Amino acid sequence: MTELYDVAAIGNAIVDVIAPATDDFLTQQGMDKGAMMLVDEQRSAALYAAMQAGVEASGGSAANTVAGLASFGGRGAFLGKVADDQLGKVFTHDMRAIGAHFDTAPLLNGKATAVSMINVTPDGERTMSTFLGASTEFASDDIDPAVIEAAKIVYLEGYLFDAEAARHAFAKAAGLARAAGRMIAITLSDGFVVERHREALLGFLETQVDLVFANATEVASLFQTDDFDAAVDALRSKVKIAAVTRSAQGSVIAAGGETFEVSAFPVEKVMDTTGAGDQYAAGFMYGLATGRPLNVCGQLGSLAAAEVISHYGPRPLVSLKDLAASKGL
Repeated sequence: MTELYDVAAIGNAIVDVIAPATDDFLTQQGMDKGAMMLVDEQRSAALYAAMQAGVEASGGSAANTVAGLASFGGRGAFLGKVADDQLGKVFTHDMRAIGAHFDTAPLLNGKATAVSMINVTPDGERTMSTFLGASTEFASDDIDPAVIEAAKIVYLEGYLFDAEAARHAFAKAAGLARAAGRMIAITLSDGFVVERHREALLGFLETQVDLVFANATEVASLFQTDDFDAAVDALRSKVKIAAVTRSAQGSVIAAGGETFEVSAFPVEKVMDTTGAGDQYAAGFMYGLATGRPLNVCGQLGSLAAAEVISHYGPRPLVSLKDLAASKGL
């Protein structure tokens, strides 16, 4: 089949509410700084009422990655579930406006569209409280074989491991991708996701995944070790390519016997780390889809991450294509 997309991503379709916060506010609200916690609709509403004034933007990890890919000039598709409500319509409009293919049928007469309350402290760290809503209703029937089979890379969001129906959808997508000879990638998403689903994730990585994205915390949790190099080597043994980010220390790419260390691009002031990993994945997969060497893929990822942490919001505010060209990438 002709390749229509560089990346087809499957993930939670979420609208983000992003607001500044103090460390004291996080403590008062019982939140673990820097983590993502799941909340019910009532808790989400209460938190929204207590937060400072913020901005609303379509988000969700894999959807943010597709937005970054589009900013590089790549061709992306997104599969995820929204409700037939106002926020669902906003999300759908935003995805299509960036040029992404998004045609998953909305949920009727069920849960509301997912919302993530993101509190950002002065150091730029984000703490997320997420009501998953309709996104948890994504199931195998929502997988469009034509989209999966037409993508160079099929990208899976680890957060979806929290929903059993979505895990079945992952398995279906992986089977279709494998049969079509496509690359399968996954992001581990969050250390708490790894802790909840360690054995399932390890099995999935070993049998289905070619490329994995993780940060230092997630890979340490996955292999239950504080030895970063040992964790990377363990991950290397399970997949063809492992890209592990380390915030200001850049990233490490392990592929077979090769290891590439990629420096972070300098940022004058870190405003908000929301979406940093998502945009790193966008740049990296754009590089892979367009035939760049692995070290250049890492540099594109680092460039995209640096852009997004320099402002509020999880998606780029400038053309990543132009930014990459200005850096000779």
